[in-house]
Amino acid sequence: MSLFVASAPAADWPQWLGPNRDGSSAETVVPWKAPLKILWRKPVGEGHSSPVVAGGKVFLFTKVADKDQEEIAAYDAQGGDLLWHKAYDRAPFSSLFGVGPQATPAVADGRVYTYGITGVLACWDAGDGTEHWRIDALKELKAKNLFFGQAGSPVVDGGKVHVPGGAGGPAAAAFTADKGEVAWQKIDGPASYASPVLLGKDKERQLVYLTGDSLTALDPAGGDVLWQYPVKDPAGENSATPVRAGDFLIASTIKFGGVALKLETKDGKPDVSERWKNPDLTCYFSTPVAVGDQVYMVTGEFGLLTAPASTLRCVEAKTGHELWHKEKVGKLHAALLRTGDDKLLMLDDYGNLTLIDPDPKEYKELAKSKVCGATWAHPALADGRVYLRDEKELICVEAPAK
Repeated sequence: MSLFVASAPAADWPQWLGPNRDGSSAETVVPWKAPLKILWRKPVGEGHSSPVVAGGKVFLFTKVADKDQEEIAAYDAQGGDLLWHKAYDRAPFSSLFGVGPQATPAVADGRVYTYGITGVLACWDAGDGTEHWRIDALKELKAKNLFFGQAGSPVVDGGKVHVPGGAGGPAAAAFTADKGEVAWQKIDGPASYASPVLLGKDKERQLVYLTGDSLTALDPAGGDVLWQYPVKDPAGENSATPVRAGDFLIASTIKFGGVALKLETKDGKPDVSERWKNPDLTCYFSTPVAVGDQVYMVTGEFGLLTAPASTLRCVEAKTGHELWHKEKVGKLHAALLRTGDDKLLMLDDYGNLTLIDPDPKEYKELAKSKVCGATWAHPALADGRVYLRDEKELICVEAPAK
């Protein structure tokens, strides 16, 4: 099968969920009929961290085999040649779901920022891998690691690197981007595995965290709390990134379900009000994607008496009403990406890449192809190529112009 991408401005995919941190790309994809062409593939270490693309390089964050070390590596985006790689020691860590990095790097202003599974926050030169600084963020915050390790991906803004905190410490923290010093630490209560997102501009600018028990918006400059909304999940595994859909902020967890908050302004500051709640919209760690008036969510129910299975759901953003669903799109997970012409690319955890026409009336599958092995990572779409990683390899799939 062959993947065709119509003419669109090429853009980097420099952080978790892409340039806008919402799972969207400016590039457009049309259905394929011939086998997808693998341009290159490289063996890589363990991890669930997703590839990012910036300045002609692909960056991937992994564990070094048989060592308590993590490694950031840069590859040539066109040919896959390894350009540089840098490793560092970390504390021992064990988990049922892997011991490699989970948070995705962020590339900004010529630097790459990584947040390891044990809480090591580091800054590297994107050109040659020179280490600018490296700290034990959890030690700085006087916090302990989470049960499954740190998973929230850093976001860089206003000269600061924003990350989730740890157990027994602040749920959110900011470090200076140039030196790695604590700028502020905020939010009492449990931290989570979810990545923070930035919304709005100027006076409406807000940094939103889905913590272990709340949705909380902060002023990214100083960390002042702007508003809070309780999201208490019995499982204690809040993992999916909140997403904006028009005037709504939508979040979901595995037991609490889904909620939409109306983004408002009160007394000159950002505020919210609850619009709807739906206990059936239970995202585990797949981030929803908004397309037009709908939100597409991969949900699931996982327990001792429940066989794992994921369901793709089309939901009205304004009401939370489900329009249709497609069962068994993955085992535990499937990642969603919106293209420039409002199609959906879905990479499920079996390694299938599917192109979907997001019709609010019914599920419409346009093309599907096996592209990799088992994966929980999110794909990157950049410059006419899809970059993805599975348990063993980093893979580049061709997406030639039509």
